[in-house]
Amino acid sequence: MDQQIRLFLQQRDLNFAKKGIASGLIAGTAWGLDGVLMGMVLALAPLTNNMSLFAVPVVGACLHDGFAALWLFIHNVINGKWRDYARTLKTKPAKMIMLAAVLGGPIGSSGNLLGIYFAGASYTAAITAAYPAIGAILGFVFLKEKIAPRVWAGILLAVLGSFIVGFTPPEGANYPHFYLGLGFAAVAAIGWALEGVISTHGMDLVDSDIAIGIREATSFLVYIFVIIPLCGKTAYQMLFASLNSSPGLFIAVIGMIGAISVLSWYRAMNMTGVSRAMGLNVTYALWSVFFSWLLNHLQITPNLIFGVVIISIGTILTIGNPKDLVNLRNDKEAHYESDACKI
Repeated sequence: MDQQIRLFLQQRDLNFAKKGIASGLIAGTAWGLDGVLMGMVLALAPLTNNMSLFAVPVVGACLHDGFAALWLFIHNVINGKWRDYARTLKTKPAKMIMLAAVLGGPIGSSGNLLGIYFAGASYTAAITAAYPAIGAILGFVFLKEKIAPRVWAGILLAVLGSFIVGFTPPEGANYPHFYLGLGFAAVAAIGWALEGVISTHGMDLVDSDIAIGIREATSFLVYIFVIIPLCGKTAYQMLFASLNSSPGLFIAVIGMIGAISVLSWYRAMNMTGVSRAMGLNVTYALWSVFFSWLLNHLQITPNLIFGVVIISIGTILTIGNPKDLVNLRNDKEAHYESDACKI
């Protein structure tokens, strides 16, 4: 009987791990589509207002996270979890998730869009693609995650492939604040990596669906009450003008795609660990190329094909054997039990 129970528990954990891998792949696919669509929408009026360069990406990010928060709240209401918002906000893990929200939203996402604005999308993507490696190192140091050499190799290959895909020098364009843009991209990479580590630690005691709902809502509120005011009156004018025009409707739809991405990403981190989830999520570079070709007539070049192949190999190595994730989960449970005994 004990043997049958053990086999049942192993099969349950294996299915759990496989779902985590699927969530990570969905997160990368949706984020790739999200980025391409946001790039297209930011080129529409009234977001083409050149009175404030900082205002355009900030307003776009604010609207995106606001609509994502709304869709996630509706999702949690449908699943009967809406009461968990109030209960969770009173806990210490919720405070950690809110800190992660500031690091990943207003700091990470704004840094990414500002990097694109000042340095171009390709250079920004090349730098932000390093965030899984940063997150894996932070997860190894602070969360005591055991990372197999194969997984390290997969993460590094995925990051290298993203560099190859995105590293195309800007031609025919003038970037007077190019190095400032690279700095913003570096800030985004660090912000996203820190978000992954801190939010995963907070989710040990919080439902991942509620965690990401709090994350997006916190990000939106910080944009509205802190970031937008710093950009001046122009940002508010652009914000209300966008809501009353087609870009507002488009971003509402894109926000749903973004909500699916971050919801899947948080679930993957909770199920598979920070390093593996980030290694899967970084495939957004691959999907960005595909959706740019499909929707924006991107010209496919040899470096894009080479980069995509490397990302694919890295992803396979990162996924590895789902049975490894069962061992990871058991190790984490043993670690928490040990800490509880010390207390």
